[in-house]
Amino acid sequence: MTGSRRVPLRSWLIWTAGALAFPLAGLAGTAVAGRVDSPVAALVGGAVAGLGIGLGQGLAGRGRLDVRTWAPATSVGMGLGLLLGAVTVGYDTSLPGLALMGALTGLVLGPAQALALPRGTRLRWLWAVAMPVLWALGWTATTLGGIAVDEQFTVFGAYGAITFSALSGLLLLFLLPDRPATGSPALPAPVGAPA
Repeated sequence: MTGSRRVPLRSWLIWTAGALAFPLAGLAGTAVAGRVDSPVAALVGGAVAGLGIGLGQGLAGRGRLDVRTWAPATSVGMGLGLLLGAVTVGYDTSLPGLALMGALTGLVLGPAQALALPRGTRLRWLWAVAMPVLWALGWTATTLGGIAVDEQFTVFGAYGAITFSALSGLLLLFLLPDRPATGSPALPAPVGAPA
């Protein structure tokens, strides 16, 4: 494998491993707000989970995302998006209900995160367009995986997180090739890498 291929593959694998942030953030959202069965629980639980996801994604982005803008954008976008989605579906936990809730969450979250992408990001609107589809897929994978979605979680489970992270990682590599975000501290080069 050539060096030019190894770097994108490593970046994608690290972003995909960032899926671990989803269940941890979901636990935090549930601990703070409880089940997503009311507007307040959706807004607060979504914002808390979004902050955790944004922090995890910011770290997994390896300097391509500025965590100082990405995490707050993810928190606000997910809180408002989950509020919209959960209220619209009446807190339903059926597969169609959760897929729609995910799509509506992504409809709000996508533009919030797209605005937080580094200045000069080409085709940033693709991120906003992809998020409703990817969030719907996340809830679909979780539901089909047999996770107890009737417990009204703030975010999809591990199956959905891996699905979402793997696919969004490919999009992130397209939008932001391995380069640091403007204003973000650059990551040190691996030992033995040419300067």
